Amino acid sequence: MSRVLIDTITSDDPQIRDRPLRQLLEQMPIAEILAESEALEQFRRSTDNLYHGVRACLFLFAAYRFHLQDAAGIAQTGTIPYDGYVDLLERRFEQAIARLRKAAEQEGPNGAIFSALAEAYHRTGFQLLTDQVRRSVRSSRGNQWMFRVGHRADHPVQFRRELLTMVPGSPLYPILCEQTPVRLDLSHSGWSDIFFLGMDYPEGARVINISVDLGVYHRDSEVRPPIETYVRVIDEPLLRLTSVDLEATKDITTLEDLFNFGNDYLGLLKAGVIASGLIPPSFEGSGQSVAEILARVLRPGLGLELVTQVNDIPKGSRLAVSTNLLASEISLLMRATGQTRHLEGPLEESERRLVASRAILGEWLGGSGGGWQDSGGIWPGIKIISGSIAGPEDPEYGVSRGCLLPRHELLNSRQVPDGLRSGLAESIVLVHGGMAQDVGPILEMVTEKYLLRGKDEWRARRELHAIFDDLVASLKRGDVHGIARCTSRNWDSPL
Repeated sequence: MSRVLIDTITSDDPQIRDRPLRQLLEQMPIAEILAESEALEQFRRSTDNLYHGVRACLFLFAAYRFHLQDAAGIAQTGTIPYDGYVDLLERRFEQAIARLRKAAEQEGPNGAIFSALAEAYHRTGFQLLTDQVRRSVRSSRGNQWMFRVGHRADHPVQFRRELLTMVPGSPLYPILCEQTPVRLDLSHSGWSDIFFLGMDYPEGARVINISVDLGVYHRDSEVRPPIETYVRVIDEPLLRLTSVDLEATKDITTLEDLFNFGNDYLGLLKAGVIASGLIPPSFEGSGQSVAEILARVLRPGLGLELVTQVNDIPKGSRLAVSTNLLASEISLLMRATGQTRHLEGPLEESERRLVASRAILGEWLGGSGGGWQDSGGIWPGIKIISGSIAGPEDPEYGVSRGCLLPRHELLNSRQVPDGLRSGLAESIVLVHGGMAQDVGPILEMVTEKYLLRGKDEWRARRELHAIFDDLVASLKRGDVHGIARCTSRNWDSPL
């Protein structure tokens, strides 16, 4: 059985494992590529290693899409089985692959079926990655209970007493506010914080991340946190969600509405409510009402009003607004329900990590996407964020080389000169170019290039690692001009 591609996936030797797939396939005749693809399909179905399976899916995608679909000697037209097409549309990817392969055996290979197979393998690979991120979030310390509790009577969290006592002389309950910066990255080492890259290649996952408050040039006398979230108890047994910047508000009375992230503009707010544990994900489809759950968390007859506001940041800004909005909302609701040590003040490190893991859950629920550095706004100041090798106590151990969550090293005054922060603040001007960009397709493309080990892309990733080291050295010297040179090198060459 042909094993060139399988050996590339399974080898511990970097010289073999990091071979560019394109070069391997260009050296093979069509018959050999077909044989390799058949062997890879059998390997994919039998391996217990998640990442071997994911890479096999992307190898098969590339083989069918770029080397077999339009190959000489392969019929360009053919029929695609309708049931297989429906399976693909309805995300039954394994069934789609089985039907398409059977059709290819019966009718002979053709470009139409190979095109459909390529799409099915591509989607299967990314679905496997999504499922693994969800499993890792569910297994993270402090999150397990949210997927196990099945009834409101067993709900372990309740609102703090201070927030259930009316303000003296007022018919209103007190308001709890959370203010959160956004994040800038001086370097993300080629989007190395994508969850899969960080878990498969932790030594290459490195980011320099700074938390920033913002102001409008020539308008604001000082900067302020760009994200604000508020919560208070109300005398109605419902969940009232409001986004000031989106000019949207809605009263939620059913779990069906809460878990529907596409029927309004408040999907991220809904995801934050769920990921915070206020109404945990295990309650989906349980038949309980929002009023009954809130009666347990608060008191019978009471509800909650949650308000979010993003100040003066255009949509698609690439400042990780959605993730930090989730982190702010989750922090707020965790404080309100006694899941943090203190109602006010800085979060403890363990609490920040729990918020970050739940923000990842919220991203997958709400569909915003992103990477693990995006929640960096809840860590103050300048920090180096690095991938972490999975150890025996980590839920990822035995599944992936790295952990879902990275390590955060806050750079203190002993590591960087006192004047660096003010120097950066005085030197950085953010300019919006008028374009909004959905980062999802970019992250998917980067993951694909990593899995296929594109020659130019792999060289660029190594160059980014070298620039990262120079950037850290410039930070520790307090050399703002050196930082600028490194960021320019990042943009002009490897990126």
